[in-house]
Amino acid sequence: MSNLNIGIGVFVMMLALMAIRIPIDLSMFIPGALGYMLIASDTALLNHLKGAVYARLSVYDLSVIPLFMLMGAFAMHGGLSKALFEFSNAILGRFKGGMAMAGVLACAAFGSISGSSVATTATIAQVAYPEMRKLNYSGRLATAALATGGTMGILLPPSVTLMIYAIITEQNITKMFLAAYAPALLAAIGYLLAIAIYVRLYPEHAPEPSKPTRQEFLRAAKNVWPIGLIFTLVFGGIYGGIFTPTEGASIGTAMTFLIATLRGNMSLPILQKSLLSTAQTSGMIFMIFIGADMMNACLALSQLPNELAGSVASAQVSPVLVMFSIMLFYVILGCVMDEMSMILLTVPVIFPVIIGLDFYGLPPSDKALWFGVLILMVCEIGMIFPPVGLNVYIMNGLAKDVPMSETYKGVIPFLISDAIRMVLLIAFPGITLWLVHRLT
Repeated sequence: MSNLNIGIGVFVMMLALMAIRIPIDLSMFIPGALGYMLIASDTALLNHLKGAVYARLSVYDLSVIPLFMLMGAFAMHGGLSKALFEFSNAILGRFKGGMAMAGVLACAAFGSISGSSVATTATIAQVAYPEMRKLNYSGRLATAALATGGTMGILLPPSVTLMIYAIITEQNITKMFLAAYAPALLAAIGYLLAIAIYVRLYPEHAPEPSKPTRQEFLRAAKNVWPIGLIFTLVFGGIYGGIFTPTEGASIGTAMTFLIATLRGNMSLPILQKSLLSTAQTSGMIFMIFIGADMMNACLALSQLPNELAGSVASAQVSPVLVMFSIMLFYVILGCVMDEMSMILLTVPVIFPVIIGLDFYGLPPSDKALWFGVLILMVCEIGMIFPPVGLNVYIMNGLAKDVPMSETYKGVIPFLISDAIRMVLLIAFPGITLWLVHRLT
């Protein structure tokens, strides 16, 4: 059997293991190890494993992941999610569908602290959903808006998925953060427009707006200022070159802990819960890293990525058509796989293909940043795309009075907005790269 055929067989075996619910890290590690042994030898496999695990987990940049996750855990328990929603509602509550818009903006702001879509959806929904239902928002609009708003946790820095992409493709994390801002702003604008159009087509799904009082606005602004302080200090320091992303994550974590403590929302049980959840999630991520590294080492030996890149390059197909095809592949894959697994498994194979193609004359570094944002956007779509949509399942668990089919109907306007944004970002890479070129 040729090395290429072994590589293909290993990939198929991995998908089969995933299909029978074997944990994702083992689904990648076991076929990768078997394939490596068949291509090289059992001695070569042991020699590889002897240093591979240490080489992966001793990377200094990886420490940014648990730090930002701990910062998000402190924010979740520190009452910041409620403050964000109240402030967003004080600004947008005067518009038809304003509370749904406020939920989206609160998700965007909280996502910039937590870096996790699932955590953002679960946290903001617990605050916003009861209020929306109390004011007679339809279950379809309420759940769809919050599930969709939560997806912005993937795109907005400090997104864990964004950092993982930067690490495995050896990109500058600061530049990766900068590249995500304009697409994130487009996402927020698109979602707000989708809600505005929806409530005009179906006015019965949202109540008539009521203008918040001046006192309500000032009270909301007073409660939300610590979030602005954290954001300004952490990301201002990172982009200003004062400290590294890891140092910024440390400072942000300490500040969030201090604010939660001063608000009286931090106790020993909450501290223990935050540390434990961060350790568990970090351990899961690092185990997936090890499994993905084993799979990618096997595929590299088999020459499958190089053969794929060569085949695409010699196919005389428009690079833009190739990009749209890859995006469609990721949307389909997102229906059965979480975004982190998709990134770790597929990027080492597909990334060389993208770098080898000519997109508008972009240099490799710009292509890497542009492609990373596109990948994150498609992962975001997969979080609400039928028939799986992890964020939809999260909302269904919190809003048991709303059938899941209603939420899926509600996300259709947001998916249309996502499709328009995808076309714009593929057609005009400058939207993604403008801020990077301006500030670096």
